[in-house]
Amino acid sequence: MNWLAPEEWEAVRLSLSIAFRSMAFGLPPAIAVAYLLSRGRFFGKSLVDAMVHMPLVLPPVLVGWILLMTFGIRGPIGALLDQWFGLRLVFTSHGAALATSVMSFPLIVRAVRLSLDGVDPGLEEAARSLGARRWDRFLTITLPLMSPGILSGAITAFAAGLGEFGAVITFASNIPGETQTLPLAIYTAVQTPGGEATAARLAAISFSLAVLALILAEFAARRLQRLLGR
Repeated sequence: MNWLAPEEWEAVRLSLSIAFRSMAFGLPPAIAVAYLLSRGRFFGKSLVDAMVHMPLVLPPVLVGWILLMTFGIRGPIGALLDQWFGLRLVFTSHGAALATSVMSFPLIVRAVRLSLDGVDPGLEEAARSLGARRWDRFLTITLPLMSPGILSGAITAFAAGLGEFGAVITFASNIPGETQTLPLAIYTAVQTPGGEATAARLAAISFSLAVLALILAEFAARRLQRLLGR
């Protein structure tokens, strides 16, 4: 990529790194929440479901502001992290990954839940009748059968993370080399006189990565479904 300037390549690297970290951070809790919403029966389930999917309907800037008020150095959680561990999330790449993870979290939950809803509960009941414990049933039956949704959700969340803008710029700012991802670099180029060529190059890369990730998600999910005989 010698046709990219060093700062443009850095934006690409940061985007890939932050999107991957956000996906890896959000995947385990998303699987747990999807399982709870699909199999659980409890009071307030509709409210939990609504809260999980709230980032899909709230303005991303609002989500970033909520994170800033919560995880900022004066926020209830951010202050504790700073005092106890010396960890600051605001205006850092870790904070950008957190903001991206929050925005893409519902996508993983939705994909995993749809896949889990397609798993026949009778298979789990048959295993239970044969003496299989809850964790054994989950690891040997439920988890493999829901794996297409997990893979599809993870890749889709990664693709969405590449394009996250509002929550990241509000919580982590637009710092070159630290939090300036592809969307933020494109925004900066558009605001800079004569930056149209830079914006076009970065937009082409962003578009290509997103399309590639979505195609990979669809291909991987179908491949896994065929391997599982579904």
